[in-house]
Amino acid sequence: MARDFIVPGQIVSGSGALELAEKKFGSMGKKALLVTDSVMVGLGNCAKVETALKNQGIEYVIFSGVTGEPTDTMIEAGLKMYKDEECDFLVALGGGSPIDSMKAIGMMAAGGGNISDYMGKVIDVKMPPMAAIPTTAGTGSEATKFTIITDTKRDIKMLLTGDVLIPNLAIIDPQFTMTAPPKITAATGLDALCHAVEAYTSRKAQTLSDTFAVSAVKRIFQYLPVAFHDGQNEKARVQMSVAALEAGIAFCNSSVTVIHGMSRPIGAMFHIAHGLSNAMLLKECLKFAVPGAYDRFADLARTIGKATAEDSDEAAAAKFMDAVEDLVKDLETPTLEEYGVDRKEFFDVIEKMAHDAMESGSPQNTRRPITEEEVEQLYRNLWD
Repeated sequence: MARDFIVPGQIVSGSGALELAEKKFGSMGKKALLVTDSVMVGLGNCAKVETALKNQGIEYVIFSGVTGEPTDTMIEAGLKMYKDEECDFLVALGGGSPIDSMKAIGMMAAGGGNISDYMGKVIDVKMPPMAAIPTTAGTGSEATKFTIITDTKRDIKMLLTGDVLIPNLAIIDPQFTMTAPPKITAATGLDALCHAVEAYTSRKAQTLSDTFAVSAVKRIFQYLPVAFHDGQNEKARVQMSVAALEAGIAFCNSSVTVIHGMSRPIGAMFHIAHGLSNAMLLKECLKFAVPGAYDRFADLARTIGKATAEDSDEAAAAKFMDAVEDLVKDLETPTLEEYGVDRKEFFDVIEKMAHDAMESGSPQNTRRPITEEEVEQLYRNLWD
Protein backbone atom coordinates (compact mmCIF):
# COMPACT_ATOMS: atom_id res chain seq x y z
CA MET A 1 0.00 0.00 0.00
CA ALA A 2 1.35 3.43 -0.98
CA ARG A 3 2.05 5.89 1.84
CA ASP A 4 3.01 9.55 2.10
CA PHE A 5 6.27 10.46 3.84
CA ILE A 6 6.75 14.07 4.87
CA VAL A 7 9.66 16.02 6.38
CA PRO A 8 10.40 19.73 6.98
CA GLY A 9 10.96 21.78 3.83
CA GLN A 10 14.66 22.13 4.64
CA ILE A 11 16.85 20.93 7.50
CA VAL A 12 20.15 22.53 8.53
CA SER A 13 21.94 20.59 11.26
CA GLY A 14 25.20 20.42 13.16
CA SER A 15 27.48 22.87 14.92
CA GLY A 16 27.12 26.32 13.34
CA ALA A 17 23.72 25.51 11.82
CA LEU A 18 22.19 28.88 12.75
CA GLU A 19 24.98 30.80 11.05
CA LEU A 20 24.67 28.66 7.93
CA ALA A 21 20.88 28.98 7.85
CA GLU A 22 20.46 32.68 8.57
CA LYS A 23 20.45 33.70 4.91
CA LYS A 24 17.34 31.59 4.45
CA PHE A 25 15.39 33.95 6.72
CA GLY A 26 15.62 36.60 4.03
CA SER A 27 13.40 34.62 1.68
CA MET A 28 10.74 33.93 4.34
CA GLY A 29 9.38 37.44 4.84
CA LYS A 30 10.02 41.00 5.95
CA LYS A 31 9.00 40.93 9.61
CA ALA A 32 9.18 37.95 11.96
CA LEU A 33 7.37 37.08 15.13
CA LEU A 34 10.03 35.38 17.24
CA VAL A 35 8.18 32.96 19.51
CA THR A 36 10.11 31.92 22.61
CA ASP A 37 10.04 31.96 26.40
CA SER A 38 11.64 34.02 29.13
CA VAL A 39 14.28 31.36 29.83
CA MET A 40 15.65 31.61 26.30
CA VAL A 41 15.76 35.39 26.63
CA GLY A 42 17.53 35.16 29.98
CA LEU A 43 20.12 32.64 28.74
CA GLY A 44 21.06 34.85 25.80
CA ASN A 45 19.88 32.29 23.24
CA CYS A 46 17.24 34.64 21.91
CA ALA A 47 19.87 37.31 21.28
CA LYS A 48 21.71 34.92 18.95
CA VAL A 49 18.61 34.52 16.78
CA GLU A 50 17.99 38.26 16.90
CA THR A 51 21.52 38.79 15.55
CA ALA A 52 20.85 36.35 12.70
CA LEU A 53 17.69 38.26 11.77
CA LYS A 54 19.45 41.63 11.99
CA ASN A 55 22.26 40.33 9.78
CA GLN A 56 19.65 39.79 7.07
CA GLY A 57 17.99 43.18 7.60
CA ILE A 58 14.80 41.57 8.86
CA GLU A 59 12.52 43.33 11.30
CA TYR A 60 11.18 41.29 14.20
CA VAL A 61 9.24 41.40 17.45
CA ILE A 62 9.60 38.96 20.32
CA PHE A 63 6.71 37.06 21.85
CA SER A 64 8.10 35.49 25.02
CA GLY A 65 4.74 34.74 26.58
CA VAL A 66 5.07 30.96 26.32
CA THR A 67 5.10 29.95 29.98
CA GLY A 68 4.99 26.19 30.34
CA GLU A 69 3.06 24.06 27.89
CA PRO A 70 1.00 26.16 25.46
CA THR A 71 -2.61 27.06 26.13
CA ASP A 72 -5.34 28.68 24.06
CA THR A 73 -4.84 31.95 25.96
CA MET A 74 -1.12 32.04 25.14
CA ILE A 75 -1.93 31.50 21.48
CA GLU A 76 -4.46 34.33 21.53
CA ALA A 77 -1.83 36.68 22.99
CA GLY A 78 0.76 35.65 20.40
CA LEU A 79 -1.74 35.98 17.57
CA LYS A 80 -2.63 39.50 18.69
CA MET A 81 1.04 40.53 18.59
CA TYR A 82 1.50 38.89 15.18
CA LYS A 83 -1.41 40.87 13.75
CA ASP A 84 -0.80 44.16 15.56
CA GLU A 85 2.85 44.20 14.48
CA GLU A 86 1.98 43.19 10.90
CA CYS A 87 4.34 40.22 10.85
CA ASP A 88 4.46 37.94 7.82
CA PHE A 89 6.44 34.92 9.06
CA LEU A 90 7.37 33.14 12.29
CA VAL A 91 10.49 31.84 13.98
CA ALA A 92 10.32 29.64 17.09
CA LEU A 93 13.18 29.19 19.55
CA GLY A 94 12.80 26.78 22.41
CA GLY A 95 11.50 23.36 23.30
CA GLY A 96 8.26 21.88 22.09
CA SER A 97 6.15 24.58 23.73
CA PRO A 98 7.40 27.58 21.71
CA ILE A 99 7.49 25.51 18.51
CA ASP A 100 3.95 24.21 19.04
CA SER A 101 2.85 27.75 19.89
CA MET A 102 4.37 29.07 16.68
CA LYS A 103 2.44 26.52 14.65
CA ALA A 104 -0.83 27.39 16.37
CA ILE A 105 -0.29 31.13 15.97
CA GLY A 106 0.44 30.65 12.27
CA MET A 107 -2.63 28.44 11.89
CA MET A 108 -4.88 31.00 13.57
CA ALA A 109 -3.37 33.87 11.58
CA ALA A 110 -4.21 31.99 8.39
CA GLY A 111 -7.52 30.38 9.28
CA GLY A 112 -9.13 32.55 11.94
CA GLY A 113 -11.98 31.41 14.18
CA ASN A 114 -11.52 29.76 17.57
CA ILE A 115 -8.65 27.34 18.13
CA SER A 116 -11.01 24.68 19.52
CA ASP A 117 -12.75 24.63 16.12
CA TYR A 118 -9.70 22.90 14.64
CA MET A 119 -9.73 19.88 16.93
CA GLY A 120 -10.61 16.66 15.14
CA LYS A 121 -10.12 18.19 11.70
CA VAL A 122 -7.28 17.98 9.20
CA ILE A 123 -5.88 21.51 9.09
CA ASP A 124 -5.43 22.79 5.56
CA VAL A 125 -4.88 26.56 5.49
CA LYS A 126 -2.26 28.66 3.72
CA MET A 127 0.27 29.02 6.53
CA PRO A 128 2.82 31.83 6.83
CA PRO A 129 6.44 30.60 6.53
CA MET A 130 7.81 29.04 9.73
CA ALA A 131 11.31 28.29 11.01
CA ALA A 132 11.87 26.12 14.08
CA ILE A 133 15.02 26.17 16.22
CA PRO A 134 14.78 23.52 18.96
CA THR A 135 16.70 24.03 22.20
CA THR A 136 15.94 20.61 23.65
CA ALA A 137 16.57 17.21 22.10
CA GLY A 138 13.23 15.57 22.54
CA THR A 139 9.91 16.82 21.25
CA GLY A 140 10.71 16.60 17.54
CA SER A 141 8.12 19.32 16.94
CA GLU A 142 10.46 20.90 14.40
CA ALA A 143 9.73 17.91 12.15
CA THR A 144 6.07 17.13 12.77
CA LYS A 145 2.61 17.98 11.48
CA PHE A 146 1.21 18.24 15.01
CA THR A 147 0.73 20.86 17.67
CA ILE A 148 -0.65 20.23 21.16
CA ILE A 149 -2.53 23.10 22.80
CA THR A 150 -4.42 22.99 26.10
CA ASP A 151 -8.05 24.04 25.97
CA THR A 152 -8.29 25.80 29.34
CA LYS A 153 -12.08 25.78 29.31
CA ARG A 154 -12.37 21.99 28.99
CA ASP A 155 -9.10 20.93 30.66
CA ILE A 156 -8.01 18.86 27.66
CA LYS A 157 -4.94 18.86 25.47
CA MET A 158 -6.01 19.30 21.87
CA LEU A 159 -3.98 17.38 19.30
CA LEU A 160 -4.17 19.48 16.14
CA THR A 161 -2.84 18.03 12.91
CA GLY A 162 -2.20 18.86 9.28
CA ASP A 163 0.72 18.63 6.85
CA VAL A 164 0.77 22.45 6.67
CA LEU A 165 1.98 22.56 10.30
CA ILE A 166 5.40 21.17 9.38
CA PRO A 167 7.95 24.02 9.52
CA ASN A 168 9.49 25.18 6.27
CA LEU A 169 12.91 25.32 7.93
CA ALA A 170 14.31 23.30 10.84
CA ILE A 171 17.60 24.52 12.31
CA ILE A 172 19.19 21.83 14.46
CA ASP A 173 22.07 23.62 16.18
CA PRO A 174 23.45 21.81 19.26
CA GLN A 175 24.73 25.07 20.78
CA PHE A 176 21.19 25.66 22.02
CA THR A 177 20.83 22.28 23.73
CA MET A 178 24.05 22.75 25.72
CA THR A 179 22.15 24.97 28.18
CA ALA A 180 19.48 22.36 28.97
CA PRO A 181 19.75 21.24 32.62
CA PRO A 182 19.91 17.50 33.46
CA LYS A 183 16.22 17.13 34.35
CA ILE A 184 15.14 18.71 31.06
CA THR A 185 17.72 16.66 29.15
CA ALA A 186 16.30 13.48 30.69
CA ALA A 187 12.62 14.28 30.20
CA THR A 188 12.98 15.47 26.61
CA GLY A 189 15.34 12.63 25.74
CA LEU A 190 12.85 10.06 27.03
CA ASP A 191 10.13 11.87 25.08
CA ALA A 192 12.21 11.25 21.94
CA LEU A 193 12.59 7.61 22.94
CA CYS A 194 8.81 7.32 23.27
CA HIS A 195 8.39 8.84 19.81
CA ALA A 196 10.82 6.39 18.25
CA VAL A 197 9.59 3.25 20.03
CA GLU A 198 5.94 4.09 19.47
CA ALA A 199 6.58 4.92 15.82
CA TYR A 200 8.27 1.55 15.29
CA THR A 201 5.60 -0.45 17.13
CA SER A 202 2.57 1.47 15.81
CA ARG A 203 0.01 -0.16 13.55
CA LYS A 204 0.72 2.72 11.13
CA ALA A 205 4.47 2.10 10.86
CA GLN A 206 5.95 2.10 7.38
CA THR A 207 9.33 1.26 5.90
CA LEU A 208 10.78 4.78 5.89
CA SER A 209 9.49 5.65 9.35
CA ASP A 210 11.01 2.39 10.62
CA THR A 211 14.42 3.47 9.32
CA PHE A 212 14.32 6.74 11.25
CA ALA A 213 12.80 5.16 14.37
CA VAL A 214 15.42 2.43 14.71
CA SER A 215 18.26 4.88 14.17
CA ALA A 216 16.83 7.19 16.83
CA VAL A 217 16.47 4.40 19.40
CA LYS A 218 20.09 3.36 18.87
CA ARG A 219 21.40 6.93 19.28
CA ILE A 220 19.28 7.61 22.36
CA PHE A 221 20.45 4.55 24.28
CA GLN A 222 24.04 5.39 23.43
CA TYR A 223 24.07 9.15 23.97
CA LEU A 224 21.24 10.19 26.30
CA PRO A 225 22.98 8.94 29.47
CA VAL A 226 26.13 10.79 28.39
CA ALA A 227 24.25 14.06 27.76
CA PHE A 228 22.45 13.68 31.10
CA HIS A 229 25.61 13.13 33.15
CA ASP A 230 27.84 15.50 31.13
CA GLY A 231 25.80 18.31 29.60
CA GLN A 232 28.85 19.91 28.00
CA ASN A 233 29.67 16.82 25.93
CA GLU A 234 29.19 18.29 22.46
CA LYS A 235 29.20 14.95 20.66
CA ALA A 236 26.40 13.62 22.86
CA ARG A 237 24.39 16.82 22.36
CA VAL A 238 24.84 16.66 18.59
CA GLN A 239 23.79 13.01 18.48
CA MET A 240 20.75 13.61 20.69
CA SER A 241 19.69 16.55 18.50
CA VAL A 242 19.79 14.24 15.49
CA ALA A 243 17.98 11.48 17.40
CA ALA A 244 15.16 13.84 18.39
CA LEU A 245 14.80 14.95 14.77
CA GLU A 246 14.78 11.34 13.55
CA ALA A 247 12.20 10.36 16.14
CA GLY A 248 10.04 13.33 15.19
CA ILE A 249 10.15 12.39 11.52
CA ALA A 250 9.35 8.78 12.43
CA PHE A 251 6.24 9.39 14.49
CA CYS A 252 5.04 12.16 12.19
CA ASN A 253 4.76 9.51 9.50
CA SER A 254 3.53 6.57 11.57
CA SER A 255 1.84 8.03 14.67
CA VAL A 256 2.25 7.44 18.39
CA THR A 257 0.44 4.86 20.54
CA VAL A 258 -0.73 4.31 24.11
CA ILE A 259 1.99 6.30 25.92
CA HIS A 260 1.13 9.58 24.25
CA GLY A 261 -2.58 8.88 24.42
CA MET A 262 -2.35 8.53 28.20
CA SER A 263 0.24 11.26 28.68
CA ARG A 264 -1.79 14.17 27.34
CA PRO A 265 -4.59 13.87 29.94
CA ILE A 266 -2.04 13.67 32.78
CA GLY A 267 -0.44 16.86 31.49
CA ALA A 268 -3.79 18.62 31.15
CA MET A 269 -5.05 17.65 34.60
CA PHE A 270 -1.86 17.84 36.65
CA HIS A 271 0.32 20.23 34.63
CA ILE A 272 3.21 17.82 34.31
CA ALA A 273 5.55 18.54 31.39
CA HIS A 274 4.81 16.32 28.41
CA GLY A 275 8.19 14.61 28.24
CA LEU A 276 8.15 13.81 31.95
CA SER A 277 4.63 12.36 31.92
CA ASN A 278 5.69 10.19 28.97
CA ALA A 279 8.69 8.97 30.97
CA MET A 280 6.46 8.13 33.93
CA LEU A 281 4.27 6.00 31.66
CA LEU A 282 7.03 4.22 29.73
CA LYS A 283 7.31 1.05 31.79
CA GLU A 284 3.61 0.28 32.30
CA CYS A 285 2.52 1.20 28.77
CA LEU A 286 5.27 -0.74 27.01
CA LYS A 287 4.68 -3.73 29.29
CA PHE A 288 1.10 -3.72 27.97
CA ALA A 289 2.14 -3.21 24.33
CA VAL A 290 4.91 -5.83 24.10
CA PRO A 291 2.69 -8.96 23.72
CA GLY A 292 1.18 -7.41 20.59
CA ALA A 293 4.53 -6.85 18.92
CA TYR A 294 7.20 -9.20 20.26
CA ASP A 295 9.02 -9.12 16.94
CA ARG A 296 9.21 -5.33 16.85
CA PHE A 297 10.44 -4.96 20.41
CA ALA A 298 12.92 -7.77 19.76
CA ASP A 299 14.29 -5.83 16.79
CA LEU A 300 14.92 -2.85 19.06
CA ALA A 301 16.66 -5.01 21.67
CA ARG A 302 19.02 -6.37 19.02
CA THR A 303 19.59 -2.86 17.65
CA ILE A 304 20.87 -1.59 21.00
CA GLY A 305 22.96 -4.70 21.61
CA LYS A 306 20.88 -6.13 24.44
CA ALA A 307 19.86 -9.28 22.54
CA THR A 308 21.18 -11.47 19.73
CA ALA A 309 19.67 -13.44 16.89
CA GLU A 310 19.82 -16.50 19.11
CA ASP A 311 17.31 -15.00 21.54
CA SER A 312 13.66 -15.73 20.84
CA ASP A 313 11.60 -12.65 20.04
CA GLU A 314 9.81 -12.91 23.39
CA ALA A 315 13.10 -13.17 25.31
CA ALA A 316 14.64 -10.32 23.33
CA ALA A 317 11.60 -8.12 23.92
CA ALA A 318 11.92 -8.75 27.66
CA LYS A 319 15.57 -7.65 27.47
CA PHE A 320 14.50 -4.44 25.75
CA MET A 321 12.06 -3.76 28.57
CA ASP A 322 14.85 -4.30 31.09
CA ALA A 323 17.01 -1.81 29.20
CA VAL A 324 14.21 0.77 29.18
CA GLU A 325 13.68 0.36 32.91
CA ASP A 326 17.42 0.72 33.58
CA LEU A 327 17.56 3.89 31.47
CA VAL A 328 14.57 5.46 33.24
CA LYS A 329 16.22 4.76 36.61
CA ASP A 330 19.59 6.08 35.48
CA LEU A 331 17.94 9.33 34.42
CA GLU A 332 16.33 9.69 37.87
CA THR A 333 12.77 9.83 36.57
CA PRO A 334 10.32 10.50 39.44
CA THR A 335 7.07 8.61 39.97
CA LEU A 336 3.79 10.51 40.17
CA GLU A 337 3.96 10.25 43.95
CA GLU A 338 7.55 11.51 44.08
CA TYR A 339 6.59 14.39 41.80
CA GLY A 340 3.91 15.43 44.31
CA VAL A 341 0.69 14.32 42.63
CA ASP A 342 -2.05 13.50 45.14
CA ARG A 343 -3.18 9.87 44.80
CA LYS A 344 -6.86 10.57 45.57
CA GLU A 345 -7.02 13.49 43.15
CA PHE A 346 -5.46 11.28 40.48
CA PHE A 347 -7.84 8.38 41.05
CA ASP A 348 -10.83 10.74 41.03
CA VAL A 349 -10.15 11.68 37.40
CA ILE A 350 -8.97 8.33 36.02
CA GLU A 351 -12.25 7.74 34.16
CA LYS A 352 -12.07 11.16 32.51
CA MET A 353 -8.40 10.71 31.60
CA ALA A 354 -9.03 7.25 30.13
CA HIS A 355 -11.93 8.59 28.09
CA ASP A 356 -9.89 11.55 26.82
CA ALA A 357 -6.97 9.23 26.00
CA MET A 358 -9.17 6.96 23.88
CA GLU A 359 -10.85 9.94 22.24
CA SER A 360 -7.43 11.06 20.96
CA GLY A 361 -7.15 7.85 18.92
CA SER A 362 -3.51 7.26 19.84
CA PRO A 363 -3.97 4.17 22.06
CA GLN A 364 -5.74 2.39 19.21
CA ASN A 365 -2.51 2.54 17.17
CA THR A 366 -0.98 0.05 19.63
CA ARG A 367 -0.60 -3.37 17.98
CA ARG A 368 -2.26 -5.02 20.96
CA PRO A 369 -5.98 -4.10 21.06
CA ILE A 370 -6.81 -1.88 24.01
CA THR A 371 -10.04 -0.85 25.74
CA GLU A 372 -10.93 2.17 27.84
CA GLU A 373 -11.13 -0.08 30.90
CA GLU A 374 -7.58 -1.30 30.26
CA VAL A 375 -6.38 2.30 30.01
CA GLU A 376 -8.00 2.97 33.39
CA GLN A 377 -6.10 0.01 34.85
CA LEU A 378 -2.81 1.25 33.39
CA TYR A 379 -3.37 4.56 35.16
CA ARG A 380 -3.94 2.68 38.42
CA ASN A 381 -0.79 0.63 37.88
CA LEU A 382 1.28 3.80 38.09
CA TRP A 383 0.71 3.76 41.84
CA ASP A 384 1.50 0.10 42.53
